[in-house]
Amino acid sequence: MINSAHRVRAAILAASLLLAGCGGAPAERLGPGAGGSPERHGEATPAPAPAASRTAAPGRLPGLGPRTLAAIPSRTRQAVVVTGRGKDSSRSTVVLYERTEAGWEAGPSRPAHNALKGWTDHHRAGDLRSPIGVFTLTDAGGLLPDPGTRLPYDRSGAFTSPGTGFEGEPLAGSFDYVVAVNYNRRPGTTPLDWTRPLGAGRGGGIWLHVDHGGPTHGCVGLREGDLVELMRALDPARHPVVVMGDAASLAH
Repeated sequence: MINSAHRVRAAILAASLLLAGCGGAPAERLGPGAGGSPERHGEATPAPAPAASRTAAPGRLPGLGPRTLAAIPSRTRQAVVVTGRGKDSSRSTVVLYERTEAGWEAGPSRPAHNALKGWTDHHRAGDLRSPIGVFTLTDAGGLLPDPGTRLPYDRSGAFTSPGTGFEGEPLAGSFDYVVAVNYNRRPGTTPLDWTRPLGAGRGGGIWLHVDHGGPTHGCVGLREGDLVELMRALDPARHPVVVMGDAASLAH
């Protein structure tokens, strides 16, 4: 059974979600791993490789420049690339790339929403921008049962999303399925974990979640079918990452 401290953290996060309409603020880039919640199933993903071993993955991913490529761990074999239309745009596209012996192979391009005001390389809580960068993907969860992902999955009633979005659209169902983006959070824990290694001022709770039809506070929203398909494809053994930002920033 979930412990009282976890209940308190989940309640605080639920209140944050009510106000934010997204997972709250962002988590830490390629941060240290940690143990999972007792309510979750699956093995905790090992901590990322030491910084000295993080080099650019061989080959090139379309639209990514040398600085962005250099942030992708060499062991990564799955990259979810979220490309924003512009620095101040709330619309983006999502493509899952799989690394094979022949190089990176692209899946279909999926439409998505990001934060209302676009993107930033120094995210702050409440700035209404999504963080730019390369972040590991290790943990999932949601209000509904596990859709078949290989990531550890935390099903909880705390993934409730009441209220309306920036365009008056209902937020209900937005957190039926989520994948935590490891910006300012502890990898290897439920997406509901409230720990913020960079401090609360840097935000947290950046997720890939179900699109509610409008801009987010910092997350990336995909159509439910697209998100479920992505969750089923992600494989911890392939060390997946999300590469996210506006097209111009990712080209650096």
